Amino acid sequence: STVVRQVQHWVGGEKAMHKTPKERLRFAVVCASNQNRSMEAHARLMKHGFNVSSYGTGATVKLPGPARDKPNIYSFGTPYKQILEELKEQNINLYKQNGVLGMLERNVKVKTAPENWQRDSVIPFDIVITFEKRVFDTVYEDLISRSALLNKPVYVIDLTTTDNHEEAMVGASHTLVMCNMIVEHEDWENNIGDTLEEFQRRSGRAITYTILSY
Repeated sequence: STVVRQVQHWVGGEKAMHKTPKERLRFAVVCASNQNRSMEAHARLMKHGFNVSSYGTGATVKLPGPARDKPNIYSFGTPYKQILEELKEQNINLYKQNGVLGMLERNVKVKTAPENWQRDSVIPFDIVITFEKRVFDTVYEDLISRSALLNKPVYVIDLTTTDNHEEAMVGASHTLVMCNMIVEHEDWENNIGDTLEEFQRRSGRAITYTILSY
């Protein structure tokens, strides 16, 4: 198919170019709504020169609303700027106080709109980092359901992080440390098991990971 030919071109093109692991590897960071945890990590990795994309696995994008049982719900693909303006109109004081406006202002600087993993992730990644076991399971099931035509390995790592602004910042810091440790090795794939064990020792964070194929 056209997609397979494109993917083979991307993969082959990278192999032909002698880049460092940091330049060569494609990272994805994934949470439920592609708003908080994945976007904090996306912004942090992007700032430090990583080739990174971000996604959510939910059916919709959910943000805090005027009450716990009244979230603001949007479709994936709705621009962050549009969401920001609508919530300002709805209740600027509430969403400024709870950090949602600040989060959206950050997101606008990173990319246009939240993306859905199952629908939008076409380019094969080398490393996918999730921030919730349920999200990890969804990514795992989605990758298993795809035809592994390229025989290209992908490492899926879960670094469970509570979905609030403070913990998202901590999770992003740990994600950056882990990714820096991975790309320190030219032969990163043969070292990744030891690297992740060392990361867990240093950070005190437990992770789950598995190897799948595109």
